[in-house]
Amino acid sequence: MPNIIETYNLTRSYNGFNAVDKLDIAVEQGEIFGLLGPNGAGKTTTISMLCTILKPTGGSAKVNGFDIVKEAMQVRKSIGIVFQDPSIDDRMTGRENLYMHANLYGVPTGEQKSRIDRVLKLVELEDRADDLLRTYSGGMRRRLELGRGLIHYPKVLFLDEPTVGLDPQTRDHIWNYIKELKYTHDITIVLTTHYMDEADRLCDRIGIMDHGKIIALDTPPKLKETLEGDVITIKAAKIDELTALLAEKLGLMQCIIVDGDLEITVRNGRAVMPRIIETAAENKFFIESILMREPNIEDVFLHYTGRNIRVDSTRELHGFSAIQRRKIR
Repeated sequence: MPNIIETYNLTRSYNGFNAVDKLDIAVEQGEIFGLLGPNGAGKTTTISMLCTILKPTGGSAKVNGFDIVKEAMQVRKSIGIVFQDPSIDDRMTGRENLYMHANLYGVPTGEQKSRIDRVLKLVELEDRADDLLRTYSGGMRRRLELGRGLIHYPKVLFLDEPTVGLDPQTRDHIWNYIKELKYTHDITIVLTTHYMDEADRLCDRIGIMDHGKIIALDTPPKLKETLEGDVITIKAAKIDELTALLAEKLGLMQCIIVDGDLEITVRNGRAVMPRIIETAAENKFFIESILMREPNIEDVFLHYTGRNIRVDSTRELHGFSAIQRRKIR
């Protein structure tokens, strides 16, 4: 498939600090591309440049074949955006919001009604189309925003945290819409999210961004394969002391404390688990529980960035930084 988004050494600097640092990415037409990273990694700045909200201070990029600086108007006509924060007027009805957006994007008057009717059906808001937005639930508003982003038939739809703050059932509902958009409308979707399960389930490829650069990029299964091991989760008292003991006695350096539990990434976890239990018992540590599972996208994220995606996380690394742990491997 041809690339619908391409960046070439794309850079954005603020007072000498590179928020986005010579970024080179290519997004294929029709794929769902996830952009993950800790706060401050450069995701929002990247999306803002691709949407022509910010101008780059270096490099260039094309969206749908149009240069984001020289052909900004054509880029804007090619894209739809669903912002993280609500951006619809709750003093208007759902239908009125869609008509306003259609007019702003120059949808021909004769086509507006049919397009709006199709969008309302897609997001299952036909019965509530003429109700004021202030009577909508959070999930209904999010669905309307998705529909609004489609009203002008964009080639690329940018979704910034599309399910933030929604309950699990509504999130699952939105996920189904996003996948349907890809297959029924041949829309390329660029998604930012803090939910690792969301990225794993929806994205064809994921780019992990940190310090303004892409540090890992592949399909979710291949990213998980890079860890080459199993994840062992241990619940025990004196978890810090146990972590240090296992690092010293068994050489287990890929240790992360997650919400008070110890997570260890190892090869051949079934063989390592008995050694962990034996070592803990010999040194008077009581293990409440020990479980093993395959790596997930959150494990991959922690592996490459050395931190959780949220600033207020309780996760911390012990013994080695992410770069050092990669060298050990």
